[in-house]
Amino acid sequence: MKKIGVLTSGGDAPGMNAAIRAVVRKAIFHGLEPYAIEQGYSGLINGNIKKLALGSVGDIIQRGGTILRSARCDEFKTKEGQLKGVEQLKKFELDGLIVIGGDGSYRGAKALTEHGFPCVGVPATIDNDIPGTSLTIGFDTALNTVLSAIDNIRDTASSHERTFIIEVMGRGAGDIALYSGLAGGAETIIIPEEDFDMDDICDRLHKGQERGKKHSIIIVAEGVMSGTEFGEKLKASIDIETRVSVLGHIQRGGTPTGYDRVLASRLGARAVELLIEGRGGRAVGIEQDKIIDNDILSILDEPHAFHEDLYKLSKELSI
Repeated sequence: MKKIGVLTSGGDAPGMNAAIRAVVRKAIFHGLEPYAIEQGYSGLINGNIKKLALGSVGDIIQRGGTILRSARCDEFKTKEGQLKGVEQLKKFELDGLIVIGGDGSYRGAKALTEHGFPCVGVPATIDNDIPGTSLTIGFDTALNTVLSAIDNIRDTASSHERTFIIEVMGRGAGDIALYSGLAGGAETIIIPEEDFDMDDICDRLHKGQERGKKHSIIIVAEGVMSGTEFGEKLKASIDIETRVSVLGHIQRGGTPTGYDRVLASRLGARAVELLIEGRGGRAVGIEQDKIIDNDILSILDEPHAFHEDLYKLSKELSI
């Protein structure tokens, strides 16, 4: 193992730059030459590859987004596109590749592994929906961004005695909604993993009004439905004034939290160690504060871990 590449793919997540920095500096510390692949798998196919130095990753640990940039690439979903990527990796004489990203990024790394090229996946997505790790890079930052918005909206909700519906990201996984709803004291949390009962929601709102509650916060994960759609369904069931707030892409940006920077540094460094050990085809993660790794060929077959206990707790605490 002499030369390794690093790329970021899919949706950006705060902490990706910290992971890139860890990969580059860990590689150089061990005498390897790190190479950047810009614009994800699209850049790989097009040969957007350049050598990195220590200074290339200076002053980036605190920055959100990714300095390598990211792009969707339908071509890489085909065998022909994947083989073009392998050809570029061989052209630049790279011996291994570290892929930082979410589900789609992992599937690309899995494909390269199946074509015989050593890859290691590093989980980075605000959705926290990658199997084989309890937390992904970017989730903690996104959670705190959403919490800040909830706190601000609650001030307005209280002043005007309204129910606010806040739509957050999360198509297939409701972790952002669940964690932010629990931490933000939301009265109702709507997530893909659990069905919701509109009659129960209305009953809870009525009981809140009866005890003098002036406002409510409802968190809706976009994977269930839009905040506007939920608001219309709620309005059809109960006579209550509501407002909808869609947080959108502000959840993806921003300075990564200290936790995300440390997590990204640990995971990025371990990914380099695995390649040095000749253990490609792995995906790093964290469980009970221990850095672990799993087979990238099978990890995506596992279901996303849903914390049902937290969901039950949120309902108990929002009575």
